[in-house]
Amino acid sequence: MTHMPNSPEGRDIAYHFHAYTNLMAHAETGPMIIDRAEGVHVYDNNGKKYVEAMSGLWSAALGFSEERLVKVATEQMSALPYYHNFGSKSHFKAIDLAEKLVSMAPVPMSKVFFTNSGSEANDTVLKMIWYRSNSLGLPEKKKVISRLRGYHGVTIASGSLTGLPNNHRSFDLPIEGVLHTSSPHYWREGKEGESEEDFATRCAEELEALIEKEGADTIAAFFAEPVMGAGGVVVPPATYWEKIQAVLEKHDILLVADEVICGFGRTGKMFGSETYGIKPDVMVMSKQITSSYFPFSAFMVNDRFYEPVAEESGRIGVLGHGFTGGGHPVGAAVALENIAIIEERNLVEKAQEDGAYFLKGLHALSGHPLVGEVRGVGFIAAVELVYNKETRDQGEKPGTLGTLFNKALQENGVISRAAIDIAAFCPPLVIKRDEIDHILGAVEKSLDMVASQI
Repeated sequence: MTHMPNSPEGRDIAYHFHAYTNLMAHAETGPMIIDRAEGVHVYDNNGKKYVEAMSGLWSAALGFSEERLVKVATEQMSALPYYHNFGSKSHFKAIDLAEKLVSMAPVPMSKVFFTNSGSEANDTVLKMIWYRSNSLGLPEKKKVISRLRGYHGVTIASGSLTGLPNNHRSFDLPIEGVLHTSSPHYWREGKEGESEEDFATRCAEELEALIEKEGADTIAAFFAEPVMGAGGVVVPPATYWEKIQAVLEKHDILLVADEVICGFGRTGKMFGSETYGIKPDVMVMSKQITSSYFPFSAFMVNDRFYEPVAEESGRIGVLGHGFTGGGHPVGAAVALENIAIIEERNLVEKAQEDGAYFLKGLHALSGHPLVGEVRGVGFIAAVELVYNKETRDQGEKPGTLGTLFNKALQENGVISRAAIDIAAFCPPLVIKRDEIDHILGAVEKSLDMVASQI
């Protein structure tokens, strides 16, 4: 669809393609046309105002009308609207951003590679992992492991890493060599009488069992989000990351931290890896890196990852990979300014403090008959809906509660995102307390509306 002509006919075909792929949601709520935005609010084409409690797609950290981002984009368009980084060429914005990202890394990092989306970044990391294994003379060490319910994108490779069935069905995914281990959702997956720590141990044991079954000499890397986003805001149980990393270290397996949602303050630290003591070899970044004012992504690698790649490129004479828009000067300029604003306004600390306030408000609704679990960290949260608290039953048609709640919430002036029967929240970092209160009030009212319908 990216080559659709910019004509009425082309736009109509593009719309209908999108509409049919979302038929059920549209049948329930109808298509929404967003016409303009200001701060944390968006307005539809009928003039109705909503708090955008998902930051668009987990991404508009600074809200929707940050003039400083508009200004630097305009200035960069005038100075250097485009250039590439092929053939030993570059430009100062990409260089400055690479240096800034490396300086911010929670663990030592060496190099930055620029791409255009989180999907592209994860896709490229997988290619580089294969390339690295060939450089090391380990042609069998190519398999990678990600997790059920994890989300890493929708291209062929990143869509395979994603552990959600609807991103695989009828797409012939996942591709060979991409394996999945258990989801670390204690509330849903923990056994009766099992503590969080015991559950974390079981997750690590299941990962090790998979590695041993496949052969550690065939496993190159483990991909994971510090906190799962699109899979339902799954917060890892106590000791999970400590135990998972011990398994990876034991078997000499790279760790790729997908920070696309968690990065740049979302978890109450600059990166989710900081929040959970993760020491990745690769960090993948997008979304909040520019507050999505410009399509942009990047990943950082450490020397352990980079040096074999550089050696192989030296032998071949070229690294045969790159993107026309990778490291785009306008995107790099916006990213630099976006990061500067996050730092200047102490938005990481704000996410920690106001996120705790938001989570406290959601937890106050835990007694509602439809609320199974409230979970979150920093400024990312979820409310899991159930018909029966004791059995955690989602009914004969999972997703019904989520659809009804999402529709009610929208009627009450708040935009969320339903993952089956999980209502996710990821508000802009700049949101104010009274706007948080508005979300909480709408959540409570919407829960009552749904309860009355069923």
